[in-house]
Amino acid sequence: MTTRFRCSACGNRTRFDVVSARRTRAFHHFSVGGELTVEDEEVLDETIEAVTCRWCGASGESIEDLAAGASVDGLDPV
Repeated sequence: MTTRFRCSACGNRTRFDVVSARRTRAFHHFSVGGELTVEDEEVLDETIEAVTCRWCGASGESIEDLAAGASVDGLDPV
């Protein structure tokens, strides 16, 4: 996921609970003993269903999508 978020209620840009649905393709490698290692995982589709601020609990319209690497209020991205 490359989406960055900002909470307009408290200013948080670093801590969010994100609920998403993903469709992936991955190589599953089982050892002789049955241990699974997942390799070469590729995300085919991802839908973000909900985002909640960890600091203040705000969600919905209070959460803004930021372009990856964008600055906020003239500050460098964290």
